[in-house]
Amino acid sequence: MDRLLEDLLKVITLERLELDLFRGQSRDIGSPQVFGGQVLGQALVAATATVDAGRIVHSLHAYFLRRGDFNAPIVYEVDRARDGNHFATRRVVAIQHGEQIFNLSASFQSPESGLDHQSAMPPVPAPESLPSAEAYYRDLLPAMSPAIRRQFELKRPFEFRPVEPPNFLDPPKATPLRHIWFRAIDRLPDDEGLHRCLLAYVSDYNLLETSIMPHGYSFAQGRLVMASIDHAMWFHRPVRVDEWLLYATDSPSASGARGFARGKIFSTDGRLVASTCQEGLIRPMSR
Repeated sequence: MDRLLEDLLKVITLERLELDLFRGQSRDIGSPQVFGGQVLGQALVAATATVDAGRIVHSLHAYFLRRGDFNAPIVYEVDRARDGNHFATRRVVAIQHGEQIFNLSASFQSPESGLDHQSAMPPVPAPESLPSAEAYYRDLLPAMSPAIRRQFELKRPFEFRPVEPPNFLDPPKATPLRHIWFRAIDRLPDDEGLHRCLLAYVSDYNLLETSIMPHGYSFAQGRLVMASIDHAMWFHRPVRVDEWLLYATDSPSASGARGFARGKIFSTDGRLVASTCQEGLIRPMSR
């Protein structure tokens, strides 16, 4: 397995301290705080570890309360809120330096059959026909600030291929709608729970940025303070994050220094595998 992906699996594999108490380590991805998707994925791993085998997460709702320090471990405390005949609910609190930095509620369900319909997948080019995101920013790195450049230079365990060519340094004002293909850079074990935890991790990429498109901003400009406030996710169908997935995102609103974005995640065969929503801080910096 690729070393970057292997390291990601180590990061989301938590140390069990007690029956419902876990400890996780962090990785520096170039941002000034712990990547929100990492905390989201680790919290879901902790919740999953307390649920009976065969039950799989179908929804989660989370709040980011404080910045995480990637130099210190994070403790995850799980509350077994309910175990019913078909559903189980868990609440997770992430603690660092004696304070809550994150909390999550997640619901798990035993597999059932029922009514089935979904939104159609947008007609977009296949990922194999598109260049990677790196092709669009590689030559722009010298023009970026050292802090922003570091975030782009660090290698990721996922690869991204945008459908609409991005303009990182001088973006035009545009309709807040975009599509990006992504997948893990190597093959992963056949474990549906693992794939859903990793999907939660990677779903925090490329979502909130959709809400700044109508205003001619780009994260790479370093002109905004951006941070996730909350994150919600629904898992509709089985998924593999080591196969290409299309993230179709839009932003119906931005106001009050907050942006709101939604996402639909499709497999290459057109199945809607998950949906997301996120609100985040988008505060212009004072010049």
